[in-house]
Amino acid sequence: MITIAIIGILVVIASAALITFQAKSKQAEAKVNLQAIGSMALAYKAEKDTYITDFSGLGWAPTGSTRYGYYYNTSLFPGSPSITPSGGCTVPATDGAASATSTAFTSIAIGDIDRDATCDRWTYNRDRNLQNSVNDATTS
Repeated sequence: MITIAIIGILVVIASAALITFQAKSKQAEAKVNLQAIGSMALAYKAEKDTYITDFSGLGWAPTGSTRYGYYYNTSLFPGSPSITPSGGCTVPATDGAASATSTAFTSIAIGDIDRDATCDRWTYNRDRNLQNSVNDATTS
């Protein structure tokens, strides 16, 4: 009986760790895609001496089914899901927005990776600064 209780406790601990690990692995999608968007924006800047302000000329599009909505200059990339409060998570209004001017850009990925009330939020900018401003993998 004691052995069964110990095994039960270990299963509970292991399952919590597994859920956190799965959420963190899902975040890799946002990291890779934002860096790809950033690389394309930087390449455009190197060629044209200005950042592109319209995502349609950027040459990037999400492939397959994505967990995140990707934004560049406040526009959602076609093909990426629109993450809205009705989708299960809320987007903090104080967190800034995607923007693109001739001198700078910030792209954003927003997704609900664990189906709770918090959205996972990543930003990437011209300085190649990748930040996770709202970490849905650690919120409960």
